[in-house]
Amino acid sequence: MAAVRTVPFSAARFLQSPRSLASIGTPFTMVCPPSKVDRQRHERRGSTPARKLVIRAARTESKGASLGLRAPQFQLEEPLTGKQWSLEDFEPYPALMVMFICNHCPFVKHLKKDLVKLANFYAKKGLAVVAISSNSIATHPQDGPKFMAEEAKALGYPFPYLYDESQDVARDFGAVCTPEFFLFKKEGRRPFQLVYHGQFDDSRPSNNIPVTGRDISLAIDCVLSGQPIPSLQKPSVGCSIKWHPGTKV
Repeated sequence: MAAVRTVPFSAARFLQSPRSLASIGTPFTMVCPPSKVDRQRHERRGSTPARKLVIRAARTESKGASLGLRAPQFQLEEPLTGKQWSLEDFEPYPALMVMFICNHCPFVKHLKKDLVKLANFYAKKGLAVVAISSNSIATHPQDGPKFMAEEAKALGYPFPYLYDESQDVARDFGAVCTPEFFLFKKEGRRPFQLVYHGQFDDSRPSNNIPVTGRDISLAIDCVLSGQPIPSLQKPSVGCSIKWHPGTKV
């Protein structure tokens, strides 16, 4: 039997050098100051802004999706352009990475510039990328379509950033946190098949480990070169998806 060729690790070519990371506890506390609009509103009324809002968020690990899963069908709107995207739009590509992200999550903010670099780098090699936000705007209006469009434009997202208003797509994928990564492989006319469901890398907002994209990059390299995918896949860690009030998951 021929020896399995070791795939070179490519992430170092497009991710920046180690950076200083903020310290956030687990679970952590976010202090959200009043917005500019709120301050202006209070100034007009001659009153002072309300006290800072303290939001507690718990870490959640990805789980549930099994390797070999066929990519679920979806049809979602991209707030930035108004275009409707479906799974069929990615059929010509040999591999598809689906990311569940949002605007407010500190775990996503920790990676978002590197998500752009990774997507730009691998687009030249044949990888399709799509991002989906499924958070309820009833509890987190900052994750709504208007702000998604602003985020995508400001960061220059090279991938469609879609809004899952019903949250049905998140349930179909088995997504539970942000960020969460699903890497699918396609061979000929066969449907996309899940080959990697794991973390971006070991870096978190609280652990001072540099962002490298090592785990996801190794998986992408293997898919695009026809090599076996690593069997050890660490779960993605982040904020829980914010389900609509009263929703049973």
